[in-house]
Amino acid sequence: MHVLDPTYERSFGGLIAGIDEAGRGPWAGPVVAAAVVFYTDAIPAGVHDSKKISSVRREALLDDILKCAHVGIGISTAEEIDRVNILQATFLAMQRAYRMLGMTPNIALIDGNKCPKLPCATKAIIGGDALCPSIAAASIVAKVTRDRIMAELALEYPQYGWERNAGYGTATHQDALKHFGVTPHHRKSYKPIQLLLESATLAT
Repeated sequence: MHVLDPTYERSFGGLIAGIDEAGRGPWAGPVVAAAVVFYTDAIPAGVHDSKKISSVRREALLDDILKCAHVGIGISTAEEIDRVNILQATFLAMQRAYRMLGMTPNIALIDGNKCPKLPCATKAIIGGDALCPSIAAASIVAKVTRDRIMAELALEYPQYGWERNAGYGTATHQDALKHFGVTPHHRKSYKPIQLLLESATLAT
């Protein structure tokens, strides 16, 4: 089973936190970030970019990660996304995930090209979830956590298929929006939702 080479990540030295998010693109639900610090060199086999792993495998890997790493999870709600924009809400979620670690790493490696303000050194790494085991593990934790949240919300709003589409703008989701309207969990600052709200206003 594939194992990411930790050599590049370890070249930064000291205690390393990997931070990644899930849910920047969906039309509904929160954005979720995770911070992961491995306290053993035995990184679970199969840890990789969460987008390249099946949902069943992600669930299994989450349990493996929790057995050998410190993990923090942070969430920003749809309301916060609308208030401060998705980038700043993502940074908020990352900061919250970092605080939940309960420890201070030497450096935090962030997936992407920008870093939130943290009380330690930071480095943004584009494609970091395919390069650094800690970031890859964070991507898995964030994805599984967010999928579970969306599945719970789907019990309250079953028409939108969130347990399957995780809030992304699929055909099923779009059709439900036309028939049942916008929920409190939709991101009203996102253009497709804005247009629906404007259309509903004009129709009244």
